[in-house]
Amino acid sequence: MRALRILHRIQFRVRPQVNIRSFASTAMTSATADTTTALNGISNSGTNGNMNAQDRPPKRQFNANSKGWKQKKTKREKNITEGSSEEVLKYDIQALLESRKSQSEDGDGQQQEDLPQEGTETDVEVLELSSTGDGLAMRAGSDQVYVVPFTVPGDTARVKVFRHLRREKQTLADFISITKPSPLRDDARIQCKYFASCGGCQFQMLEYPEQLRLKKRIVEKAFQNFSNLDPALVPAVQDTIGSPLQYGYRTKLTPHFDGPPGFRPSKRGKNPNVTFASCPDVGFMQKGRRKVLDIEDCPIGTSAVRLGMARERERMQREFADYKRGATILLRENTQRFPKGSDEIPRELPPYTQRVDNETTVDIKSCITESKATTTEYIGDYTFTNPAGSFFQNNNSILPTFTNYIRERILPPSGDIKYLIDAYSGSGLFTITLSSLFQHSIGIDIAADSISYAGRNARLNGMSEDRCEFIAADAGELFKSVGSYDRDQTVVVLDPPRKGCDASFLSQLRNFGPRRILYVSCNVHTQARDIGVLVRGEGEGERYEIESLVGFDFFPQTGHVEGVAILNRVDTKA
Repeated sequence: MRALRILHRIQFRVRPQVNIRSFASTAMTSATADTTTALNGISNSGTNGNMNAQDRPPKRQFNANSKGWKQKKTKREKNITEGSSEEVLKYDIQALLESRKSQSEDGDGQQQEDLPQEGTETDVEVLELSSTGDGLAMRAGSDQVYVVPFTVPGDTARVKVFRHLRREKQTLADFISITKPSPLRDDARIQCKYFASCGGCQFQMLEYPEQLRLKKRIVEKAFQNFSNLDPALVPAVQDTIGSPLQYGYRTKLTPHFDGPPGFRPSKRGKNPNVTFASCPDVGFMQKGRRKVLDIEDCPIGTSAVRLGMARERERMQREFADYKRGATILLRENTQRFPKGSDEIPRELPPYTQRVDNETTVDIKSCITESKATTTEYIGDYTFTNPAGSFFQNNNSILPTFTNYIRERILPPSGDIKYLIDAYSGSGLFTITLSSLFQHSIGIDIAADSISYAGRNARLNGMSEDRCEFIAADAGELFKSVGSYDRDQTVVVLDPPRKGCDASFLSQLRNFGPRRILYVSCNVHTQARDIGVLVRGEGEGERYEIESLVGFDFFPQTGHVEGVAILNRVDTKA
């Protein structure tokens, strides 16, 4: 039986039907790149107090609150003090207004500007792109910033005004159409019929070199806004390193569907006994709405994942009546590799599988849907196995370049580093690909299943326990396990979740004081925040300096960028 993870979503009041061309702008992007291409957050924002209730436009699915930027945080986000999408958008809007200060010097709040009525349409000129992936636009003679998805600098866009936040000089707007395209825009590049509707991609209209330039700028702004460092302490950000594949790269997708009408996840055991009258929409979230968009195909998925998606959609047509609530469908690529010419290569492929001929090997790729099933993938000469539902980088095409970059730079030029500590090690990606450079390596992760697979992967790649070991514990316990490591001969690799490292871990790290730190992050804003703590060196513990900063494009066509930073202890020159 195929495993489906049951969704427990907060329910929102249904928004009245809008023109299909209108897609809501949001202040928050996807919380987890690794989980789905389509999840995007929704900003809680305020109503205009001057309007009568009967004159107000229909509300979105979320309640508004004009008292501030921050929406109620999910459990996962509660530890984030900086680096959230709301904070990112706030800084970007402030920077745009500062750059146009001459137009807003008289905007002291004594007289409110006449703004288009909420619910009406207007044209805006897109001036900047936020690090959230949304366009920042203005109207002539106005100091109000319109947040508009699916636009790029230079576009003139027709938008539908949703909500004015006068105090923040921000307006959330729904994208309707482009009335005058930017020189950067070429809609012929768009390869997905759901683009500008599905919340997964933002940049399909841009040429790839321009996407890489924008992502370099995202890293630069992250350190400007969140590191709290003197710019002189931050080296120039290197050019973003691109992905070999710009489409067909995602080895994991998680489409989902909502429960039948009347079902409420918050009322377990109290829901009416209702079933689906027909197959529900299966896909990803529509931009800015708590509504699943029916997605037949996703071109950023690998061929095997796309075949699996077609298979699961066909299965849902047969089995939808068996479900009483919504669910998420796991689609994860699995690879079987055979030497070329091997008698074990299947003569006929099973349905929904793909054969890939390499120079010396043949790969048979399939799609796994059982979360606890084991999947296999190859990174250069390395083999990695993982539970299908666990975290592993979702763009296999860039991993050889990525791991080679880190391998070539993990040691300082002066050498004499013997030990590797891999915090947040998962199933051992860095520990295993780097361990041959060290006398001994240790990886730690809070997930016992991941550590079990890390040990298995070490054996698969010919590594013995006397060279490479793994511990299942919280990262904060790591430094209790490395008492034999000389800090002057140790490098630490950090690859935390999106929320970054907590203050306690950073304090322990600074007190241990390894000679060198390599910090990888899927959220460059929390990365900048944490690196600022290490570089400022306030209180007890060592202080660090930044050697280099660069972004990797793990997710082409989206606004996400992976950051890699190398730091050295200030009393130790590289």
